Amino acid sequence: MSETDASAPTGAHAAPQAGKLAAPGLSDGAVRASLWLLLVIYTLNFVDRQVVAVLGENIKADLKLNDGQFGLLGGLAFALFYTVLGIPIARFAERGNRAHIISGALAVWSGFTALCGLAASFAQILAFRVGVGVGEAGCTPPAHSLISDYVRPEKRASALALYSMGVPIGTFLGFALGAVIAERFGWRTAFFVAGAPGIALALIAFFVLKEPRKLGLASARAPATHFPAALRELAGKPSYWYAVLAATFVSVLAYGHAYFLPAYLARTHGMGLQERGIGFAIMVLIAGVFGTWLGGQLTDRIAKRDARAYASLPGLAFLIGMPFFFAAILIPAGIYQIGGASIASGYLALVLIGAPTCMNSVWYGPLYAAVQTLAAPRTRATAVAIMFFVLNLLGLGFGPTIIGRLSDHFAARLFNSADPAAYAAACPPGGRDPLCLAAAADGLEQSLLTSAAAGLLALLSFALMRATIRQDLSKAAQTA
Repeated sequence: MSETDASAPTGAHAAPQAGKLAAPGLSDGAVRASLWLLLVIYTLNFVDRQVVAVLGENIKADLKLNDGQFGLLGGLAFALFYTVLGIPIARFAERGNRAHIISGALAVWSGFTALCGLAASFAQILAFRVGVGVGEAGCTPPAHSLISDYVRPEKRASALALYSMGVPIGTFLGFALGAVIAERFGWRTAFFVAGAPGIALALIAFFVLKEPRKLGLASARAPATHFPAALRELAGKPSYWYAVLAATFVSVLAYGHAYFLPAYLARTHGMGLQERGIGFAIMVLIAGVFGTWLGGQLTDRIAKRDARAYASLPGLAFLIGMPFFFAAILIPAGIYQIGGASIASGYLALVLIGAPTCMNSVWYGPLYAAVQTLAAPRTRATAVAIMFFVLNLLGLGFGPTIIGRLSDHFAARLFNSADPAAYAAACPPGGRDPLCLAAAADGLEQSLLTSAAAGLLALLSFALMRATIRQDLSKAAQTA
């Protein structure tokens, strides 16, 4: 594949060939196998990232952590190194062997996930979570770039949506297996089991994944690969930055809420570890996979006629999901009679949460495909890394961290509005005082509702992207 393959959805290079998936010089069979292997790798990425969420109440009780410290484990401590290292790794991926980068990163983050099971203090588990973030920084930017060289431009949204299914599938496995294993063998064993498969898979990926540059199908050395040049190119495409902002604001909610929703189900609705872990996992799997698949399929079909679909489809989906989230969080605890059947409030909340989970998964294929099409081939990995730098630093870094801090703040106010400091003195982490537990439950509920305001910024970003996407794609096509 040449430097001019590429980016535009129009022109000779973009002409569909009877449903052909693979880019010129590659076979459909080999590309499909590579895409499925990348899906498995990304699935493990999210198993190792999300397993800590379902184990939260157990980890907090054992290591004596508050919500703020626990939010830091899944938020800023993980995301800071994940985002900062993503850009230099992506710059290396623009010229290096992307397949080997991915396999090496997989080995690193899997090893540190297993080490989390040995942590005896907050400082130790914090350091190991930083290690997980360092490893995971080498996964998605080179993977997106590799996929864009594997498949034809008109198939990118579907291919990237397939890869993105690792988010709901990995979350499902992390929550379900983590809950079952922790219930029987303890939370430490859950980390060991989560990390082990990735170490073996890293060796398989090293030998199986192919680098198109080594086959002479993509440029190994591109002109103007310096980082300032990449920034100048992307700076002239407003749609790229609107896509980054839209993904960021959605991710603030997605990461922050997913991290604390299991705790909400436990505190407000009294669901046990295995009950909430498996229930939440099944909901994420069904809703997330369907939403991700739907976004990729609809975008590949509609964007051929109207490129604004890259923004309008995920924006509309996000808007549809918002009311269901508020309804889920505001359900009072109890037993409900629906159609003659008795349903516990926790399960009803899970059903309602399924709607925004599905709708908030629609954006993966459209936005990732838009970014890969807007960027020149020589800057694709960098474009993804910059996007992930902003998305994960704010979404993954501050989403769980802010919700955890807000939860502690609201709990303290609800416990004693005249003297919020009394909460910390009377309610140490791991305590079982009924008044403390009630304040913690109400505090988390208010935190989840307050943070949902970020959804308005996401909708604004989608609208701005919709207004500029056609002009920017035309500019990208002319440049290519």
